[in-house]
Amino acid sequence: MPQPRLSTRRLLGLDRSGPPPTQTAADAPLRPWTIPNAIGYARAALIPAILILAYSSRSGTGAGAGICFFVAGAGDYADGIAARVTGQYSRMGALLDPLIDRLLTLSGLAICWSYELLPRWLVAIVIAREALMLALGQAWVRRGLALAINWPGRVAVGPTLIGIWLALLGVRAVAEGFLYVGISLALAATAFYVRDGLRQLGGPSR
Repeated sequence: MPQPRLSTRRLLGLDRSGPPPTQTAADAPLRPWTIPNAIGYARAALIPAILILAYSSRSGTGAGAGICFFVAGAGDYADGIAARVTGQYSRMGALLDPLIDRLLTLSGLAICWSYELLPRWLVAIVIAREALMLALGQAWVRRGLALAINWPGRVAVGPTLIGIWLALLGVRAVAEGFLYVGISLALAATAFYVRDGLRQLGGPSR
């Protein structure tokens, strides 16, 4: 199936209309060796570096961990742009990208919790939401449900990662503001996922 024309909005990920690429389907080959996946592997390699740099410091903050976290977070957009420019979509990329996002988020939250760079109750809410989404995701897969990522869930990644990044740089007040926005969007996304899942369970096949 031909993909829609690569407009500026589609290149930047603002226009996601149309069907998903056939290369990302569940029965498609993994295709691990692509340019977007190489960016994903580099992002994954930065996660232990962030943890080592942060936990080797006294306060958990510092330029090294902050720079690595920023590059790993920005890579989330870079690999998407690379996939759209090169057409190198893959099932490996579809599986790898959200996994790295969650690992990056959880690693940053672990540092924020350990050094109390952000209110621990707020960090706990973000972690609980991530755990809930993992549990729901597994339950939906076992039931054969197909739930597409919604806009609140897609947008929530940005302010959440920015909030954690600013916390790693020691800018706590601004970091909290971004994290409030991120978790609000993430909770809204979770409500939509649950709604869509229940609708599918109550559909014609029931």
